Amino acid sequence: MCGPTTQTAVDRRSQGSAVGPPGHAVARPAANVCGAMACTRRELLDQAVAAAAWGLGMEATNMSRRDTERLPNVVLVVADDLGFGDLGCYGARRIPTPNVDRLAASGLRFTNAHAAAATCTPSRYSLLTGMYPWRKRGTGILPGDASLIIDPGSATLPEVLLRAGYRTGVVGKWHLGLGGPEGPDWNGELRPGPLEVGFDYCFLMPATCDRVPCVYVENHRVVGLDPADPIRVSYKEPIGAEPTGKAHPELLKVRPSHGHDQTIINGISRIGYMTGGKAARWVDEDMADTFTSKAVSFIERHAREPFFLYFATHDPHVPRVPHPRFAGKSGCGVRGDVIVQFDWCVGELMRALDRHGLIKDTIVIVTSDNGPVVDDGYADGAVERLGDHRPAGPLRGGKYSIFEGGTRIPFILSRPGSVKPGVSDALICLMDLTASLADLTGQKLAAGEAYDSVNVLPALLGDSLEGREELVEQAGTLALLKGDLKVIEPSRGPAYAPLTDTELGNSPEPQLYDLKADLGERNNLADQKPDEVGRLRDRLARVKAREAR
Repeated sequence: MCGPTTQTAVDRRSQGSAVGPPGHAVARPAANVCGAMACTRRELLDQAVAAAAWGLGMEATNMSRRDTERLPNVVLVVADDLGFGDLGCYGARRIPTPNVDRLAASGLRFTNAHAAAATCTPSRYSLLTGMYPWRKRGTGILPGDASLIIDPGSATLPEVLLRAGYRTGVVGKWHLGLGGPEGPDWNGELRPGPLEVGFDYCFLMPATCDRVPCVYVENHRVVGLDPADPIRVSYKEPIGAEPTGKAHPELLKVRPSHGHDQTIINGISRIGYMTGGKAARWVDEDMADTFTSKAVSFIERHAREPFFLYFATHDPHVPRVPHPRFAGKSGCGVRGDVIVQFDWCVGELMRALDRHGLIKDTIVIVTSDNGPVVDDGYADGAVERLGDHRPAGPLRGGKYSIFEGGTRIPFILSRPGSVKPGVSDALICLMDLTASLADLTGQKLAAGEAYDSVNVLPALLGDSLEGREELVEQAGTLALLKGDLKVIEPSRGPAYAPLTDTELGNSPEPQLYDLKADLGERNNLADQKPDEVGRLRDRLARVKAREAR
């Protein structure tokens, strides 16, 4: 369903001939003997460079390196469940976000940017693959012990930049699975994973902070694991003797409001059961510091070469346990406090870029994986302290919703001296970054690669007011956004989720909204404009049948 399998540029380059200059005996560069599951994309790229050096001479190799030095770095910061109305530059008044606001003042702030889906795993899948997640089975919200759902060797966003000579790293939330069909081996090598889909380096939370295992993964191994205390994980039944939130609520420092009552780690009960790995377990209060330190270190290691950093923060996802220095800083409850903490993380990255003189040489993007949610499983006081703050701003719905609050997200792009400050209402999607950055780095994607990604580079750089023509949004059903109109497909799902207090947007009848006149999606025009409903539903059917662009 995901289109024809294509050989990557790196694979094609690594299959060079053994012919050398006349009169010289040439040894063929070593073939890929790593094995299908053991060779990282960087190792393949190094083999390709070696082949190029033998076949073309070092002069050509040096020229290629000089060319890459002119390419801008890319830092992509993706918050978790940050809403359209959660930042000062998008209208928030009760939560101070000075670092992000400064980025917005120096760059482009987009008002019609979207994730492809209203929840994390499918949104992040589309971001990295350039494909609508509904084209592939198994891309819904994953358990913490899921296998990798991205095909190694595919033209992912980091793979495309790897081909262009970038160093590529991911720090923070992953939630796209690890390991082969048998699942992750927490006590051995965790592959395939990020290093097999285009990243040089990774430091990860495997899934989400509210799911076990509560350990960090660096490259292919759990960090700090004691072999004498092996990790076991189950999403089916209790294991080991670890207390659970359901049986021992007196041990909790944050109590669940719904679900989230299984194994207790660091005084917080999670989704799923875990035993072992005690020396490797994270401390929630330190997570933002840990991730930020690793991200800054990546920048410092690669300050003299083009790099791509995907920095995927935990905040403001649940459980919300800010470091004590951020507790109470927002005046808007713990959810506001962790947004302040997120803003600090962004500021630390910017200070690292500034120390190395990289501000004008780096494209910095700050965005979110989907819309906001206030009560997502813990009784942390976020609802009671929300006050008049509106996480989704003027939008209806939020995380899990097919209304705009589910997928319309903050998106800021800054590169002082190259991108003129302003506001853009161009329609863009996170999955468009693959095609757009391929263009930026002078690459042409092959047929079938990043199939649904649209090159919107002129809009991203402020050279055009036009983005993509249409977008399919995903939640419990699908919707098509085209121009000012949006049609939502009929669905048998519930219209409202009481546990999260979310209007989901499901209805047994089609819905049609004019977003220019009715951004809050309150006036359903389907009965008044049946021809428009039919036209848009026909177009959605064609997109689903793979007739894209």
